[in-house]
Amino acid sequence: MAANVLVTYGTTNGSTARIADTVADVLRKEGLTVETAPAGTVRDVTPYDAVVAGGALYAGRWHKDARRFVRRNRRALSERPVWLFSSGPLDPSASERDIPPVPGVRRIMDRLDAREHVTFGGCLEEGAKGRVAGMILRGGKGGDFRDFARIEEWAARVAAEMRGVRVG
Repeated sequence: MAANVLVTYGTTNGSTARIADTVADVLRKEGLTVETAPAGTVRDVTPYDAVVAGGALYAGRWHKDARRFVRRNRRALSERPVWLFSSGPLDPSASERDIPPVPGVRRIMDRLDAREHVTFGGCLEEGAKGRVAGMILRGGKGGDFRDFARIEEWAARVAAEMRGVRVG
């Protein structure tokens, strides 16, 4: 059983942090010890038995803090179970079908031999930082497309795997 889990994330406007917090809450309810931290602040993953790492998608790339986290900790991450998630589509597509990882995240999965990756819907609402975010919002494409029931279901499956319970 993985006793000590890190849930880390790269986000600009906070919506991916909320996904990470939801994942962490489910893992805790399932009896695991969990710490959450922004990817840019994590320097060492060796205290953790397992890691869940997520990143917001911007222009088809994972958030820079998530990418840098993996690069800094690549060796240690390859020695423990890792699950990955992305958040991004500003439409309901992530709840309607399985969206494969973007190419950069696929490479990370392969390098780390990650257990799984899932893409969740994103969220972009008024007040979001960035020129591109403003353009998207002015174009009427914003909104909250996170499916928290799906996030909780995925996190429960991850917890079961961490505890060694066969699911599905």
